[in-house]
Amino acid sequence: MPDLLQTITIAAPVADVWAEITKLNGRQRAMLDSVLRSTLEPGAPLYYTSEDGTRVFVVGRVVEVDPPHRLVHTQQLTLRDDPPTLVTWELAEIEGGTRVTLRQTGFPDGTEKLERVDRTWATILRELRNVIERGQVSPGMRVQYFLLRRFMFAMPARTKRENVQVPD
Repeated sequence: MPDLLQTITIAAPVADVWAEITKLNGRQRAMLDSVLRSTLEPGAPLYYTSEDGTRVFVVGRVVEVDPPHRLVHTQQLTLRDDPPTLVTWELAEIEGGTRVTLRQTGFPDGTEKLERVDRTWATILRELRNVIERGQVSPGMRVQYFLLRRFMFAMPARTKRENVQVPD
């Protein structure tokens, strides 16, 4: 299966971008308004959850951390039955800001809807740029996040914290 690869330039120092993608003390507005819960140490579990922690959207393990340039972790969406994949964030200082390269690898043969996953990453990176450069996500995303919070109760039971396990 092909790897997914997205790149974007953000007009900010590497340290600012790193701080946002590894933020542990609040919502990551670009990451679908979720909260990253982890110690960010190799081998540690990693969760992207609802703000109150009752819903888990992504689960994985930290593989590598090299601040402020590289974060590698496994990732499994709780809404899908796909096995974990590997997500690599690379940040490089360039003239005028930071180049963010995101690669997702390890999709098994037959994985469906990869183009949807690729579009989601493109949206996340655009919103990351909006958050860092403008201080907030786009108006359309604010509406989506509002609706997501209002209808959290309707999410599948498999996203409930007590139903989620970290893959090895």
